[in-house]
Amino acid sequence: MQVNVEESSALGRALTIVVPEKEVKKRLDKAFQKLAGEVEIRGFRKGKAPRKVLEQRYGESVYNEVADKIVQDTYFDALEESKLEAVVHPDIKDHKFDDAGTFTYVAEIDIKPQFELGTYKGLEVEMPELTVSEDDINDRIARMRREMAPLRTVEGRVSAQDDIVTIDFTAFEDGAEMDNVKGKDYPIDIGSGKNGKIFEDAMLGLKNGDDITKEIEFPVDFANQILAGKNVEFHIKVKDMKERVLADINDEFAQEVSEDFKTMDDLKADIKKKIAAEREKSRSGDLTDVIMLKLLESHKFDVPERLVAHEISHHITQLEQSLERQGMTLETAGISRDKLIEDYKADAEKRVKGDFLLKKIAEVEEIKVDDDDLTKGFERIAAQYSMTVADVKKYFARREDLLPFMHEILNEKIIEFLRNESKIKYVTPSKAAGEKA
Repeated sequence: MQVNVEESSALGRALTIVVPEKEVKKRLDKAFQKLAGEVEIRGFRKGKAPRKVLEQRYGESVYNEVADKIVQDTYFDALEESKLEAVVHPDIKDHKFDDAGTFTYVAEIDIKPQFELGTYKGLEVEMPELTVSEDDINDRIARMRREMAPLRTVEGRVSAQDDIVTIDFTAFEDGAEMDNVKGKDYPIDIGSGKNGKIFEDAMLGLKNGDDITKEIEFPVDFANQILAGKNVEFHIKVKDMKERVLADINDEFAQEVSEDFKTMDDLKADIKKKIAAEREKSRSGDLTDVIMLKLLESHKFDVPERLVAHEISHHITQLEQSLERQGMTLETAGISRDKLIEDYKADAEKRVKGDFLLKKIAEVEEIKVDDDDLTKGFERIAAQYSMTVADVKKYFARREDLLPFMHEILNEKIIEFLRNESKIKYVTPSKAAGEKA
């Protein structure tokens, strides 16, 4: 077997692989002999049909089958012979049976980037001090008060913050109705943020029975991709309005929240504890982000284009699945695939680069996933989804399911190592937020 390697990009390689005539002939002969014993051709006894007749009737399928098998059986040998480490499945192109009896194909691959690790231990990072103010606690109480409030029909006034307005609506862009932006008996909880502040604010000042048109210009970063960056005209009919009857903030309210609380002080102490736990968890994630950002900034190397494309494709697939659950596609939602690829590329490159950095650190520090790590991982999933550990293990019984899980656990161990090795300075939240921005 001959293997010729050409550099197609910084990390791209094209392997032209030529399989010898003797090997190709042996495989084709074997395939046609097997076929002769399986098919019945009129005028010939089973197994006695001439090769020429078999080729006329079944040649294309036999040659394709043999070609696929040759590629499967020779690609990894060619990779080993060329001493290359591919990081993604190859693109097989230009495969053909040559006139000389040989078989040729091209395997386009991306190889693992080679780079030297810079500083990754003792990274100096600043993180916000963990504080919970009285305002934080009061904001949480206000939210609880809002959520617990009973509703009553609005009379004699226009809609205001915290009201729930039920509407029928249709939407138009450049005069054309948007098929996937409409609602009947649709409740808008003004101030909840569930439908986006810009849309909820447009519901302020309405009266029961109103039948009006409102034009809303949505920002490009609006959460709903269908509306993001568009100027939309809404035809709205108000069918019902309700207001919240907010309770007084006193010990009785605390007791309504839970029988565990006797006074407002009990409730506030519990809220403070929960907010602190939430912020500690969030700060932990932020620390990981800061560490990774420092590593990315201090290490400059190319990443495999095919891995980046795979990462982008994965995110687009997730979006398509989300839209499909809503009965839409990218096209019906007015979302450009090319624009998504462009928007996702920078983040995809960072994720791929970060993964190579973590794996390099794991290699140098000899960080590995052991049986104890897997057991803890299984137990964590079992607790999260109310499953037995035995059922979780069954789910990961297949190698193709277990490997991504092991990859995730390994990354967690590497991140934990980097966090423990970092030099963390805690500063006031305002300063940390400014520097993060």
